[in-house]
Amino acid sequence: MPKLSASHRLRIGRYAEQNRIYLLTANTLQREPVFRDYSLGRMVVHQFKQAQAQGFADSLAFVVMPDHFHWLIRLQKGSLGQLMCQTKSLSTRTINAATGRTGSLWQQSFHDRALRREESLVRVARYVVANPLRAGLVGKLGDYPLWDAIWV
Repeated sequence: MPKLSASHRLRIGRYAEQNRIYLLTANTLQREPVFRDYSLGRMVVHQFKQAQAQGFADSLAFVVMPDHFHWLIRLQKGSLGQLMCQTKSLSTRTINAATGRTGSLWQQSFHDRALRREESLVRVARYVVANPLRAGLVGKLGDYPLWDAIWV
């Protein structure tokens, strides 16, 4: 059996279920802090909003950190792979065009976790949006510009 890379091993057994809630995480290539520039982070947020507008996912909460994002979604159509491929590809194109960068922006794969029925959705959303606070980027949650949740 051929040896699979870590990113390929992540895909084994990945199953996406419509109307299921997932926590998605993607890292920038080599964890480069691209989104210290908040205007570039807003371009990722725009892709989240586009995915919702196109009916792929309901965005429940998100945070774009300097070198990664967490996105809590309810999958509506397509697969997680399709959603993430589109989000990462379109954000890369937009950011590269705005900055004169070339090449990849994101690590090849992503992490997903399906929430179990008994898990507290609000607790997971709080975890997502409190990332900047835990990372010491801000003193108060509302001071960080790249987050949102449907409960706010």
